[in-house]
Amino acid sequence: MGFVLLAGLIGGQTASAAPTPAASTSPSATPSKAPDPNDPPNQVKVPEVSTLAAPSFQLPFPCGQTWTGNSSNSSAHRSYEIDFNRGGTADADLGDTVVAAAAGTVVISAHQGSTNGYGNLVKIDHGGGWTTYYAHLNVRSVSAGAQVKQGQKVGTVGNTSKPGNNISPHLHYEVREGEGYPGNIRKAVFGGTTFGYPTATVTSKNGCSSSNPHTPEEVCGAGYKVIDSAALGTAGTVHLLYNSGNGYNCVATLKKTSLGTATATSAYLEVQGKTRVTDSGDFAYYAGPVRAAAAGKCVKWGGKAGSSAYDSPFEHCG
Repeated sequence: MGFVLLAGLIGGQTASAAPTPAASTSPSATPSKAPDPNDPPNQVKVPEVSTLAAPSFQLPFPCGQTWTGNSSNSSAHRSYEIDFNRGGTADADLGDTVVAAAAGTVVISAHQGSTNGYGNLVKIDHGGGWTTYYAHLNVRSVSAGAQVKQGQKVGTVGNTSKPGNNISPHLHYEVREGEGYPGNIRKAVFGGTTFGYPTATVTSKNGCSSSNPHTPEEVCGAGYKVIDSAALGTAGTVHLLYNSGNGYNCVATLKKTSLGTATATSAYLEVQGKTRVTDSGDFAYYAGPVRAAAAGKCVKWGGKAGSSAYDSPFEHCG
């Protein structure tokens, strides 16, 4: 995953010829340090807030989406920056929603022009010296000075950069603490888990409610309707669905606890006279879909979540 071309974020600097300055007569004189183009100045000031802990960052994408991040596929990366993609083609992610990894104040919302390779950049100050960067955005949805909540949309995935940087759409994401680029870039942590550098595929819990964001109809697909359900204690529910259009049954087990965390979950469907079909493993939200042609046949169905299981007799015949 990841279609970022190896285009540098940092433009080449051209030194101008100048006479050698005379030695200073003041022992305290020090040369001024040019600002780093990859550490652009904030557009607004925010009060300093002292905190001992990092914010509770989540993935910068809506709940339930799965993205692959890579910290080593760009020659411009100097530390723990991450480029995110999820589509199967170079432009598949263009326009996808980007959300705030944590609450804070937008201190930069601007196109960086020729200054650096960030293109459309949103920078959020989370207090205590912690900031996050969202770069190459196609559209910026917030203005400098705005207060944003965790999970609030801040822009869309794009491929904006400085002139001459031809890059594929992706989100360039950074977490920084304090000053001094690139030494202030920190490893990204999502939901309390450190990103698996250099490459990892992760599922967002950002903005997830306490309920499962999926439905059995969504899992099984168009045309399927729930005809029976069984509770799996407090851990989940297993559902039997039927599609009258093609004569297929479908079983899906939806979790109610440990949402977003891969835990043992299963679903099965057995058509009378045929081999049982099972989907079993560690899943974040559901097991299934398990489908089988069952018109005119009796079926056994069931599943498991946590320590609770359900096994039906042969039923729903015909």
